[in-house]
Parts: sequence; structure tokens; C-alpha cells
Amino acid sequence: MSAVLYYDGLCPLCAKEMRILRRLKTESLQLVDIHAANLSEDEKAKRLQVLHLEIAPGDYLLGVEASVAAWSHTSVGWILRPLRWRVFASLVEGIYARWAKRRYQKLYGCSADLGCER
Repeated sequence: MSAVLYYDGLCPLCAKEMRILRRLKTESLQLVDIHAANLSEDEKAKRLQVLHLEIAPGDYLLGVEASVAAWSHTSVGWILRPLRWRVFASLVEGIYARWAKRRYQKLYGCSADLGCER
């Protein structure tokens, strides 16, 4: 299975994770910096707000699910699988959603669909 992970190259934490992932990943995973991708402004904005993993044309996994699936393209991906277990999934998703929103606000300001004020 081939996949494309879209990440924010201007986010220091994201860029650091991608450097590690790039070293460990198999050839079945492509890493694409959103800022270097040929995307419409709307698509770029969506991908900057939450991690996107394209698993088939037009078919995406988002957020924690995208991250866990991307790391499954490495030999250490099994370590992250518990994040998707039902007992942890809701908590992990909530933490990620909060972090992603704050990260986006800090780097790019506010967006109406994030429900925040400038």
C-alpha cells in the first residue's frame, strides 16, 4: 500500500518528526511539505490545520489516525498502535485536536472554521 503524508514544513515539531520518519520509512510512504505541494489555497489551508495521509486518490486519514498509519510504514510503527485502541482513542484524539488548533493559530492566525477570535 502506497501513501502520501502531507505535513507542515514551517512547524518546527512537525519538521523534526518528518526528519525522523524520513530516515525510518519504507518507499511506500511519500512525505510532502504542504508549502511545496501544488495545491489550491483551500486544500493547503485544510491540510495545514490537521495532518492528512492520502491512502488512495481522494481518500484520506486525518490527525492521529494519519500519524499512526504513516508510522506503520516503518519498523517501529507498532509502538503507536495503542493510540488507536478504543480505551485511549478518544483521549488521544481530543489532545491532538486541541494541539493542532493551537499550533495552527500560533503559526497562521485564526480561521473562521476554527471558531476563534483574532
